Amino acid sequence: MPFHPISPRLRPVIRVFVSSTFSEMKQERNVLEADGFSKLEQLSQRQGGQFQAIDLRWGVSTEAGLDHRTMRICFDELRRRSLPHEVLAKSPRTGEYLTMIRRNIGDAVRQALADTPVVLLNGARQTGKTTLAQALAEKDGAQYFTLDDAATLALAAGDPSGFIRNLSGPVVLDEIQKAPDLFPAIKLAVDKDRQPGRFLLTGSANVLTLPRLSESLAGRMEVIPLFPFSPGELEGRREKFVVRLFDGTVAKAKRISTQDDLAARLVRGGYPEAVQRPDDGRRAAWFASYISTILHRDVRDLARVDALHALPNLLKLLAARTSGLLNLADVGRDAGLPYTTLTRYLALLETVFLVHRLPAWSPNLGKRLVKAAKLHLVDTGLACHLVGADARRLGEDRSLFGRMLETFVVGELRKQISWSAPQTSLCHFRTAAGSEVDVVMEQPDGSVAGVEVKASASVAASDFAALQALRDQLGRKFVSGAVLYTGDQVIPFGDKLWLIPLAALWAE
Repeated sequence: MPFHPISPRLRPVIRVFVSSTFSEMKQERNVLEADGFSKLEQLSQRQGGQFQAIDLRWGVSTEAGLDHRTMRICFDELRRRSLPHEVLAKSPRTGEYLTMIRRNIGDAVRQALADTPVVLLNGARQTGKTTLAQALAEKDGAQYFTLDDAATLALAAGDPSGFIRNLSGPVVLDEIQKAPDLFPAIKLAVDKDRQPGRFLLTGSANVLTLPRLSESLAGRMEVIPLFPFSPGELEGRREKFVVRLFDGTVAKAKRISTQDDLAARLVRGGYPEAVQRPDDGRRAAWFASYISTILHRDVRDLARVDALHALPNLLKLLAARTSGLLNLADVGRDAGLPYTTLTRYLALLETVFLVHRLPAWSPNLGKRLVKAAKLHLVDTGLACHLVGADARRLGEDRSLFGRMLETFVVGELRKQISWSAPQTSLCHFRTAAGSEVDVVMEQPDGSVAGVEVKASASVAASDFAALQALRDQLGRKFVSGAVLYTGDQVIPFGDKLWLIPLAALWAE
């Protein structure tokens, strides 16, 4: 882990007491209460799927790891104070360090590296790819190179074959999209030696959509997506909502307090840097800089774009339409863009992971179906920034709140699918008559689960109508359906249907 300075905001409240036994730590509790931060009980790294304590305040021995109760108290206090979970501290044993939030996709990356020569960790900028890749490189003893470094990029782009040929052992190549000519060189290297885990690549653009790259490493590379933080990751949980939907135990998820401000959660989003900024103004400044960097640097690197000034306006228009059906004619008219230019710009925005399309599900039920995709932004914090919405406005504008909430749910389901059920398809379902299910998930065996999102604490029987119709038409293929709402009770609603609090989305 790289060293980082201690945040001035945390200096007065961070004091680490190192102990070797449970009894010694327990005795220190009275001292810690004088700190005014007694519930921040541990600073830890999570390795190999289990939290291993580096420095603990009380209640857990360094040999035993971290118990569940201590974990909950710690995260509850962090959440109450709106502090980031990457807590900076000075340790008498390890010096200054930054603890790393465990990414739920980490196990999937490690498994892929165990049997696949090339693994690509793909996702938007500033979602934690570099941090995760560096952690894996340090653990496995891999060499690390970033193509954000001008000298490294010049060497890689100038002689791709020579650059790859001179690498030995496992290697991490960060921001691989900057040097696309490396892909053929990696292919040649892998064809000579197909040892698993040779290359871990990261990319801030969807390289599978880029010219000449989609077939370069077919059969040799596994692509794993990385999204912004999920609520579960921020709170130390591995969410199981998707798994529970398909195994029929969705009503048995552990109860989570719903006292937090859902509107504030939507406005904050999941980008690591945005999560760490409790001040709205500072968060807005980061989002503005982030969008500018991607639209004026990354997109320019990917393709020659005419009228680049039109992209920020287009992104704002799409943010205002998030969770709606994508009508290219309407968007093109409002943006003042011809159809061909609009489709090209949309493809670029998808390539840099700012927006994504949720395709229509087609179950061949003999009905007229709407075939248009829905469009969602990748992060609600980004979407709220683009439309100028803060938590107060979301509280007043229920229509906007509903659209952002649906985008939030779709985004969280995508994250969970990436680490728990990567072969599951995610779609929406809508008939020409207006019957709609916000999310339909289908597994390779044909089993289907549906999710409806309601931005309300009260739900009527009519809110289950679309799920009931889908259940009745699919028969045994339909395994369960849930209406997510802002209330706090789990209520059954007929066979295989449930009314579920939104907080269950990030429950264990």
